[in-house]
Amino acid sequence: MRHRHLSTLTLALGVAVLLDVLRIWLPSVITLFGRAAETPAELLGAFALGWFLLALAAPTLVRRIGAAPVGLVAAGVLAAARLALTAQPGGPAQLWSACAGLLAGLIWLAAVAASVPRPVAGLALGLAGNAAGHALLGTEDLVWRGGVLAWGLSVLLVLAFLAASVAARRDRTGAPVAGEAGSPASVPGRRTWLLCGPALLLAGQVALAPAVWSAAAGTGSPDFPGLARPAGGSLPGALAVLLFLTAALFRAPVRPARLLWPSALLAGSVLFVTGRLVSAYLLTAVGLGGCLALTDTAAGDGRAAATDERDTDGGRAGARRGRAAALGMLVFAVATVAYYAAYDLGYPNGWAPVATAVLVALVAATAPLRPAPAPGPTPSGGASPGPVLPATARVAALAGLTALAGLAAVLHVPATTARATTATAAVRVAAYNIRMGFGLDGRLDLDAVARELRGADVVLLSEVDRGWWLNGGHDTLALLAGRLGMPYVFAPAADPVWGDAVLSRFPMRSGQTRRLTAHGAPTGAQALGVTLDLGGRELAVVATHLQPPPGRDPVEQAGEVAAFARRYANGRPLVLGGDLNTEPDDPAFAEFTRTGLVDALAAARPLRTSPADDPRSQIDHVLVSPGLTAGEVRAPRTEASDHLPVTLTVTLP
Repeated sequence: MRHRHLSTLTLALGVAVLLDVLRIWLPSVITLFGRAAETPAELLGAFALGWFLLALAAPTLVRRIGAAPVGLVAAGVLAAARLALTAQPGGPAQLWSACAGLLAGLIWLAAVAASVPRPVAGLALGLAGNAAGHALLGTEDLVWRGGVLAWGLSVLLVLAFLAASVAARRDRTGAPVAGEAGSPASVPGRRTWLLCGPALLLAGQVALAPAVWSAAAGTGSPDFPGLARPAGGSLPGALAVLLFLTAALFRAPVRPARLLWPSALLAGSVLFVTGRLVSAYLLTAVGLGGCLALTDTAAGDGRAAATDERDTDGGRAGARRGRAAALGMLVFAVATVAYYAAYDLGYPNGWAPVATAVLVALVAATAPLRPAPAPGPTPSGGASPGPVLPATARVAALAGLTALAGLAAVLHVPATTARATTATAAVRVAAYNIRMGFGLDGRLDLDAVARELRGADVVLLSEVDRGWWLNGGHDTLALLAGRLGMPYVFAPAADPVWGDAVLSRFPMRSGQTRRLTAHGAPTGAQALGVTLDLGGRELAVVATHLQPPPGRDPVEQAGEVAAFARRYANGRPLVLGGDLNTEPDDPAFAEFTRTGLVDALAAARPLRTSPADDPRSQIDHVLVSPGLTAGEVRAPRTEASDHLPVTLTVTLP
């Protein structure tokens, strides 16, 4: 029976490694292949989905060659790709290494599915373990950190995964291969493997996303009342791990669970779309764990389960599980691509996580009511698989991973309160579209971004995220604010965790955000107003990122932002800036000057800011109210984003 525990450990480690690769593959497809929406959405989607369609052939490969050799080779390629990415190659090398690792990971999943009919424990521990590790790293993956520590921990993870894979294969060597068991509908583990892909998506996007835990904890400026959420840090994230593992590893009575867990999952996904993040990830966590456990009750009768438990060479039952795993990952890909394509094609994308949750709920709720067989002899005299992990091991894993997630919440606290300052008249301002921290080479390099912003008193950020799954799930804003030592305020725009932000060395006393009308633009937008205390004087700051409709100037949104800024300032000195996606001579820009705002960059024109490697457009702007003067205007050359930053000194009268 020892091989079942090795299989659980191997699956948990492999899922953790595959998630690491996915966190690189997703933004690489967007930034390197997609070039931030320059590549047509249809072509980008075809490229992304192609790898998952290739993996549909994996079950046939496993059936012909055998689960053990295919799985071991795929594990080796997955591990090699994971280490290759730790070298931070950037560019095409990063993209193709991530693609190779992804395809190997998908083949490995199909091979493991052929010989593991009860994967719930392994999947749950892999998802929760990766989340706890990601939280301990402050959501900045080892791949992006570099250095001895990153290499050391990466090598340890990969070696543990490979050692467990080899040990599990050796432990199965010589085991009898039994005949096929059950009809396709009753193949043990088939439902669970079908949910593998959707579970990865819902865990990474909502339930077990440490950056979402952090985003839900507050604005990052403890003294700021205007947009603050309930305080308390990201400790509830540890509760999400606890709820998820408890529901997944310790089964509730089946009949009430069939209603309770799917309902919790659906409610959590809907709350995420509406921006209620704390309740969203807690409900999604417990619902997702419970739904996985419901599929584990469908192991069939003792004889079928015991027979199929030894089906290690990918026979018909194993092939069916492999196909279910491949199809589940295809669902993952379709939902992820559909979610991103909305930003190019203009349809609401909130349905993607909700539809994924509906699928998981339906598969779990329709699982047979028969419980999994209890430990002990079966009618055929074989050994029933029983629980995959002993109760003590499950309790230890639950307690350990919950404690690690709680430790991460203590280690990574929000930015401190800005210190009060004596009265000042000169404020250094920076406006920067950071493309979620990814440079033109496709690498997440927040140190490079921070270098361009050091010395600024006030920073206006566009395209900043706090756990955007498509970006790899990093809390880019908190990581950047930590490097700069500046409190921040975040306002969502096109997504609950994607939008604009203001960072300030001065205390932020109040604020307001306004969602802008789309006017045909595919991506949502907002305007964030924040009031700064300059030591007895107040300065109103507005950060925004206009989204133009296809082939048009964002005139309507510019008018909305100008009107909002004028009302919000209410006679106070005002600074407005961001990626306005309009040039100085365009009608949208005139909407700002028509209301009396002054182009703070006019004396330095031409000041081209996009694209960063060959600036041709002047679309990043700062405007001020009359009476304020601007000086020391610069747009330093850097490839830390696809835009150049704009920096200047604003002097109050």
